[in-house]
Amino acid sequence: MSAIHFLAVPKLICAPGSLSELAGLCEQAGWRHALIVTDPGIVASGFAERAAHAMRKGGTATTIFDQVAADPPYSVVRAAVQLARNVGCDCVVGLGGGSSIDTAKVVSVSINSEQSLDDMVGNDRVEGNRLPLVAIPTTAGTGSEVTFVSVLTNDANEKRAIFAPQLMPDIALLDAELTLGMPRHVTAATALDAMVHCIEAFTSRTRKNPISDAVALKGLALLVENFPIVLSDGKNLQARNAMLLGATLAGMAFINASVGAVHGLSYPLGARFHVPHGHSNALVMGAVFRFNLPAAAKEYAELAPVVLPGKRFSSPGAAADAFVSRLEEMLAESGLETRLSALGVTEADVEPMAEEVTQKITRLIAANPRDMNFAQVCSLYRSVM
Repeated sequence: MSAIHFLAVPKLICAPGSLSELAGLCEQAGWRHALIVTDPGIVASGFAERAAHAMRKGGTATTIFDQVAADPPYSVVRAAVQLARNVGCDCVVGLGGGSSIDTAKVVSVSINSEQSLDDMVGNDRVEGNRLPLVAIPTTAGTGSEVTFVSVLTNDANEKRAIFAPQLMPDIALLDAELTLGMPRHVTAATALDAMVHCIEAFTSRTRKNPISDAVALKGLALLVENFPIVLSDGKNLQARNAMLLGATLAGMAFINASVGAVHGLSYPLGARFHVPHGHSNALVMGAVFRFNLPAAAKEYAELAPVVLPGKRFSSPGAAADAFVSRLEEMLAESGLETRLSALGVTEADVEPMAEEVTQKITRLIAANPRDMNFAQVCSLYRSVM
């Protein structure tokens, strides 16, 4: 067996209502002033003030930065860093979806550093240490609360990933009450995103390992079992809690095993057309999984009983095919748009996106169970136009 290096968040709290535990965490840590990094929707929901109130009870002053947008651009990170410096923050809280948490991660390492964001892009290029960092997800999807990666949009409008151990939060706080207000389409997109994390981790050919496999299997089981419940009853707290934990397990799996070509093809959709990350993954997952069948049939067959519990299969090949079909059905059941053309993508966009995937996002193709070239990526995009 190859050597395994499995990184995980030092402290994970998972319980409905656990946002109130911020008071005790602040008191114990002795933080003086926190920057809460979030977006306007979280502020409007009242969650940002609830977090701030809990931290103030623990003796920590707070400043709220609420300018995070989807596919966060460098400019948002720079603005948050400047605000944190101006008010003298000594800790950072990422509150919201993956964009807010990804932003908070890079802010936490940039406040006391002059390193440029471009210089951080890639593997282990972040210099120095960060401020204390707490991640509080309000969606059950990205798993950013337990990963050491941040995906940003650079000044050329291209998605860029920063991988560094300094980005791993100190605390991941999972409070399912914060997910109760998610609209159905956000619930669906983030859930399918988390499922893709589990599947791509399980089929990765670069860093797949027994620990990531186990975490991915449990995460996928929680997500699949509770997916129809949260779509039909968004106020079901037990199901929401299971989805949140499933998404977090998915994050733990993929950060240690890698994602693959589904994420590779989704990145240009987010950066160029601002399709939400979970939705962009969902749009291309069926096509990519079918493409992967010749190389990943064994793994897909192992996953089939998780997404189709109780079903008998005539052969491993039939199980693998049924697995992919079930994922395609789940996209259809989600109510999300299933065609790229409906989201503004045209034939003229296909080749530039495929060039970006094959020339600039090669690490994800390397982890994918099957190699793909420029022409094949073009074909995959066209198949979902």
